[in-house]
Amino acid sequence: MTDTIAASADASSTPDATTREIIDPATGAVIATVPEEGADGVDAAVAKARAAFEGGPWPALPRSARARLLLRIADAIENDSERLYTLEAHNNGRPITETRAQLSRVPEWFRYNAGLLAAQRLAVLPGDGPYLTYQQRLPLGVCGIITPFNHPLLILARSLSAALANGNTVVVKPSEMTPLTTLALAEILADAGLPDGVLNVVTGGRPAGERLTRHPDVAKITLTGGTEAGRAAALATAARFARVTAELGGKTPVVMFDDVDPGIAAEGAAFAAFVAAGQSCVAGSRFLVQRGIYEPFVDALAARARAIRVGDPSLPETQMGPLISARQRDKVLGLIETGPAEGARIAAGGGVPELSERLRGGYFLEPTVIADATMEMTVAQEEIFGPVAVVIPFDTEADAVAMANENRYGLGAGVWTTDVARAHRVAANIVAGMVWINDHHRLEPSLPWGGVKKSGTGKDAGTESFDDFSWIKSIVVRTAADHVDWYGDADQRRLN
Repeated sequence: MTDTIAASADASSTPDATTREIIDPATGAVIATVPEEGADGVDAAVAKARAAFEGGPWPALPRSARARLLLRIADAIENDSERLYTLEAHNNGRPITETRAQLSRVPEWFRYNAGLLAAQRLAVLPGDGPYLTYQQRLPLGVCGIITPFNHPLLILARSLSAALANGNTVVVKPSEMTPLTTLALAEILADAGLPDGVLNVVTGGRPAGERLTRHPDVAKITLTGGTEAGRAAALATAARFARVTAELGGKTPVVMFDDVDPGIAAEGAAFAAFVAAGQSCVAGSRFLVQRGIYEPFVDALAARARAIRVGDPSLPETQMGPLISARQRDKVLGLIETGPAEGARIAAGGGVPELSERLRGGYFLEPTVIADATMEMTVAQEEIFGPVAVVIPFDTEADAVAMANENRYGLGAGVWTTDVARAHRVAANIVAGMVWINDHHRLEPSLPWGGVKKSGTGKDAGTESFDDFSWIKSIVVRTAADHVDWYGDADQRRLN
């Protein structure tokens, strides 16, 4: 049965809006319908957010009161967590065990940014003469957040909590494929006491996203998506001198040195490559393996890939779910085919698994290991965004660093070694915004998240993100008892 899900009390809806069917990627069945908003819907949402910013209580609310509400929101999310886990797993196909592990951390971002707000200390600046100079931080205004399909709620919470803590109002445009937990979160925040108009959700596709990035009343855009979408957002915001944070593509190198047990290395590689069905910008996708352990590593990783339980995301025993859409699966299959065509070897997977009749309409793909690749191959250069691990041998540390950096992306990287000095040395020389040593995918609210090169600009999370949702005003106060008469007879030594 198909449910019709309204876009919440704070979501925009226009009289002529069409609707979009939301698909369960595990079955191909329609599970909901939502309004398909375009430019008119975005304009209405931005107008509501601007009115809430200019005339509502939120920006002027005492900092302690905003912090308390963010803490109340965190508690409310925890109290409704089982519904959110189930809804997101149903919507984007990520196994319920993975989804529970990820979304259980969402409240941390609201608590972290509430803490930053409560503990924020503003600068008093030194200067010569009888002057007191101090700073204020003020909210930007209306902020737009555009989120992807792969981690819709976590990525939203990362930016939303920082935007709200600073007193901004927000318009969110979730992926048109995975809006359901965003709509549910909007309801949770409203019930927790967030004032009307502070959070607005627009459900729609590219036209809605493009209008949001170009809207003259939007002071900052935070976007997680593809490189072309990020470039378009950067150009649109630059035209009006608005801010932009863009987390974009990745082709994460993971360097495996031969002092690591190949079985242990394969365990780490499987997690890096196949969690979230590889649909993550920091998924381990290029495994650079030193020749001393190359063959046993490939064998161990292939065995791990074949043992992963692919199936129904709602079952706790499932270890990998489907890709988000038929189009994405076809794209990944096409990229896999370039491997053997260019001289690589399929060591595991490479096709569509045989599953139950109920799941045959879903978008499943076998966990795949492509071995004997080289850096020139398509699979070594292109972001695949699916459960595909590409394995490439190397000889020396210098070779590994050069190969890791031989790509247009620079989001994440991994280094596996028992040599502490080498671990730090190699991590320092890899060009990436984040480097994990002997692990992968780890994140904290305090960890600035973002890349370099074509992986984007700016940071999500951490104090960097918190501060970027405000602007600084400097105030200079003359404290001397006398007055200044520049054009009088007194000897003036400074033009101030």
